[in-house]
Parts: sequence; structure tokens; C-alpha cells
Amino acid sequence: MPGLPGAAPADVFGDGHVSGYVGRVATYGLVHGAWHDASCWERLTPELEQRGHRVIAVDLPCDDPSATFSTYADLVVGALKGEQDIVLVGHSVAGLTIPIAAASLPVRRLIFLCALIASPGRSFLEQLEEDPEMLFPGYQAGLSEADAHLRRWVDFELAREILYADCDEPIAKRALERLRPQALTPYGEPCPLDELPQVERAYIVCSGDRLVNPEWAGRAVSDRLGVEPVELPGSHSPFLSRPADLAHLLDTYS
Repeated sequence: MPGLPGAAPADVFGDGHVSGYVGRVATYGLVHGAWHDASCWERLTPELEQRGHRVIAVDLPCDDPSATFSTYADLVVGALKGEQDIVLVGHSVAGLTIPIAAASLPVRRLIFLCALIASPGRSFLEQLEEDPEMLFPGYQAGLSEADAHLRRWVDFELAREILYADCDEPIAKRALERLRPQALTPYGEPCPLDELPQVERAYIVCSGDRLVNPEWAGRAVSDRLGVEPVELPGSHSPFLSRPADLAHLLDTYS
């Protein structure tokens, strides 16, 4: 199974700064997670572009109850059609989308950012039943009951604590205003892959994440992706709270 060549390409220190080297130019496909849209990448995009990369942020129909992870993957493939040297970044639940898309694209590397990991032949609900420590359970208290197969955030104080704990107030407020409903349909879809694509992989974990459990990531990533996770400080949305540090780290994976 392919992994990162040699030693870890970057080290993250307690002050949040990343040391590393500048990678080669690539096309970064950025795939958002649940409740978000492509605008969530607006602080990260210019940081990557300043490093010479092309950036395509894909907007997914997370509020469409008829859409599945395969639907999402088809949209990612369509958005990146014709691109070469793709680094595909999936945040949170997009870790279940990007391997499906990578099966149909010239992807150089998959990067899982505070993400779940697709398991061929199994649905997210099956994974969660077998390994409930993947997610911290408290987030569900901030969501509505399912309405037409959709759930949305109704407790925005809890959403801020879980999703944007280390974001400045204006940034968190803007992000909270943009949150969308998330359809439940994809969660029951078995991953259609027979195996994960044989491309380079990386996993970035945030030490203060209160949604995707960092302890779970520490156990699962090496077994399922064949790499060791690289740690950033902060909570679940580093593309908003520390975009320069995240861009520097992503750059080392290009």
C-alpha cells in the first residue's frame, strides 16, 4: 500500500506554525464536509494560489435527499475533468467521497482532513455501529430531528464549539450563517469500491477536534491508509482558523 515516502514531510509545533518544504505545483480539489458549501474554503484558497497551485473548490448538494456519496463523487469528477496532477482534499465526511472520485481521476494524492475514511463495501452507518468512537456523540444534541431526511444545526452555540472553536468571532459568525441542512441518505450507501485507490495518501488530524475523534484517527489511519497522521493544533475547521498553516502543510504534499 502506498504511503508517504521517507520521513514525515512536516512538523507542527505548539504555536501552530508548520515547518517543511515547498512542494511542486498541483491542482488542489477541495471537497467540503457535511452542512457546508464550497465557500468554506475561501480563506485557504488564496493561500494555496499564492504558492502557485490551481484550486478548484467543489460545491456538493448536501441538502439534496436524493444524492449519495456516489453522486457527490460524480460532481467532483466533473469539476476536475481535464485536470492533471490532482491533490484531492476531503474534509470531515468528504473522506467518504474522495476515494470514490479518485477512482476516476488522475489523482496524485488523497488528503483526509479531520476526516472519516471510506471502507469499501460498507456504509458510514455500518462503520459507526462497529466503531462508535469515530465521532464524539455530543454534536447530535445541536441538530434538529430529521425532517424529510435532512438534519440541520439548531443550536449555534454548540455548532460554534464543535466546528469553529478556535476561529475568530467574525469568521465563526460568517461560517455559522452559511451552514446548510445535511441529507441523511448518503450515510446508508455502501462504499461502491472494491478497494481504496492505490495512490499516495495523507491524513491531517487536529488535536482539538470535537467532532471526528483524534484518538480514533490515531488508531485507524495507519491501519486503513498505511500512513501516520500529521497533527495540527486547533479544532475541526483549520481552513478557517489557520489557513496559512494548513496551506503550508498541504503544499508539502503536492
